[in-house]
Amino acid sequence: MKMIDRYTKERNLFRITSYVLPIFLVLFFENAIVAQNSTESKKPNFLVIIADDAGWNDVGYNGSEIHTPNIDFLAKTGVRLDRFYVNPTCSPTRASFLTGMPASRMGIVAPIAGRSEKKLPDTVITLPQLLQKQNYQTALFGKWHLGLKPSSGPKAYGFEYAYGFLHGQIDQYSHEYKNGDPSWHRNGEFITENGHVTDLIGNEIITWLRSKRDTTKSFYVQLAYSAPHFPLQEEDKWKKPYLKSIANESRRDFAAAMSHMDDNIGQVLEVLKELGLEKNTIVIFMSDNGGMDSWYPESQYNGKHGPNPVLGNNLPLRDWKKSNYEGGIRVPAVISWKGKLAPSVNADYISVIDVMPTLLKLSGSTSIPETVEGEDIWNTLVSEDAFNNEIYVRGHVQESLIKKPWKLIRTRHRGAVPTDYELYNLENDPEEKHNRYIDEVDVAKELNDRLQKQFAKDAPTVNAGIN
Repeated sequence: MKMIDRYTKERNLFRITSYVLPIFLVLFFENAIVAQNSTESKKPNFLVIIADDAGWNDVGYNGSEIHTPNIDFLAKTGVRLDRFYVNPTCSPTRASFLTGMPASRMGIVAPIAGRSEKKLPDTVITLPQLLQKQNYQTALFGKWHLGLKPSSGPKAYGFEYAYGFLHGQIDQYSHEYKNGDPSWHRNGEFITENGHVTDLIGNEIITWLRSKRDTTKSFYVQLAYSAPHFPLQEEDKWKKPYLKSIANESRRDFAAAMSHMDDNIGQVLEVLKELGLEKNTIVIFMSDNGGMDSWYPESQYNGKHGPNPVLGNNLPLRDWKKSNYEGGIRVPAVISWKGKLAPSVNADYISVIDVMPTLLKLSGSTSIPETVEGEDIWNTLVSEDAFNNEIYVRGHVQESLIKKPWKLIRTRHRGAVPTDYELYNLENDPEEKHNRYIDEVDVAKELNDRLQKQFAKDAPTVNAGIN
């Protein structure tokens, strides 16, 4: 009897094991997958917000009369990048940002305009492409400006989801480019919609965050507004707060565009908080170049818009968009990560090309392409480590080489007019009033030599005709 009992028990144990073990294994592997997804989700999300033509003194935290409470909130709670350098115009800045190298290496030194075939080269490796390898979901909402056809739009360079406009500027309601060409698209297909560009972009990203993204993945999102770039078409509710404080109508319209964008940014930040994404999302705000002084269109948009005699404000910095003086290339910029970055003002000299390798490092990537010339700035954001890399900026009129505290500017002229050289000590003379080129012979020579070495790395198309 005891032998039978033992046999029965062993048989029952076998049966139980045969039923339980598969269930256990299924649960084990399901939990392993969940744990893996959980690990992936712990990678930080990235939200990069790019304003179009916002000048140094067009944000509240820099003393502007324009109200930007949400941008100011990012500046108050994050790290203000006090010396953040971009290119003097939009296409080059966006190319530099996405590739981590000076845009002149790719032959892009001016806005891609008209019906140009120029585009971001197919051979370059972009930030979203590399982040996809780290299991990130990528999306762009708003301005592209690195290829004017759907075939050379965002989806060709690593953005899984893309919505907005391909060109450099756009009618805020008809969504057409200045020459009438279509530009408004979703995932490379031209579409027709009603509404103001700022609202449409904001609504689309909010919908994507709430219901379209893959919640098992971290995300990289580029939110590239058209504001405050002309044409300025804002409702009275955005202008009303400035009726007494800003006398000039054109500047008032510009302020309204900034306020509209800032309010939209606030809505997006609130959704991040609502979805529990606030603490694991790094938010970067920047402008693509300095503010523009005025706009006098002759034939654009069939004469419907402008003129605008007063637009941005770069004071106390010198000059405007298109130039390599501080007003054209030193822009408001902030990086914020709740609970990880202490509020501070960082005065290190940082270039737009340094953002790409920094985000790659934060994503967990251990492989930075050899083409990337920027450097990881994370240590200078979280510690007192100094970061002052050489900064090279090439525009279509001027070139500059910055090596703290000095800045060399080379200005070319048409015809037989000799090339000009200027040298400024940015620490003592941030407004660039005192040219030291003749006085500081050794410094001028060193920076000139460095500038020539940078020229040698640029695309042959932009070196043609250099003297």
